[in-house]
Amino acid sequence: MPANSPAIEDYLKTVYAHTEWQPDSITPSGLAGALGVAPSSVTEMVKKMAAQGLVQHVPYGAIRLTDAGRARALAVVRRHRLIETWLVREMGYAWDEVHDEAEILEHAVSDRLLEAIDERLGRPQRDPHGDAIPAADGSLVSEPCVRLDEAPAGHAGRVIRISDRDPAVLRELDDAGVRPGCELKLVDAAGAASVALTVAVEGTPRTIARAAAEGIWISA
Repeated sequence: MPANSPAIEDYLKTVYAHTEWQPDSITPSGLAGALGVAPSSVTEMVKKMAAQGLVQHVPYGAIRLTDAGRARALAVVRRHRLIETWLVREMGYAWDEVHDEAEILEHAVSDRLLEAIDERLGRPQRDPHGDAIPAADGSLVSEPCVRLDEAPAGHAGRVIRISDRDPAVLRELDDAGVRPGCELKLVDAAGAASVALTVAVEGTPRTIARAAAEGIWISA
């Protein structure tokens, strides 16, 4: 199976995404859950990727990208995030509608078309959710940040990134005015057991569900 097959690209992108915002490597069971496939399928695919020098893995241990695997994963991530940005800016999609479309198109768009999209959009550095778009050479622009539900009360900063895993949450946050780039202050964390946090969005008091706050990163 070639390294640029859609299946391998999906695996590499998922392994990369797991550690993009937290340090723990993904396990085979975690990868199976993230992709919605059987553990036996993961075992076979990981063996193939390891044979191609894309991942490092010992039986029942964590799965880690090699330098070659990371480069390939970043190429797929670049495609996905540029397509999401293009769909929002040029095609009229809302930010909660683009993930599934990009999942399909990322495997079909040619390098030439991707370059044209990148140029037309002005070489954007972040997608509609604030995720960094890798450059063609694989480099990324990063910024120190903290997850909102882990920030201390009184912490203020600019929203860097919002997870796109749940479209319903994106719509709720949009209604509350929470978007990448907006200024946000955690007024009251209310304890780890609380179901909601009190914040100020551009100075306006708002209540955000803790589950939603777990997907918001603000500048450190």
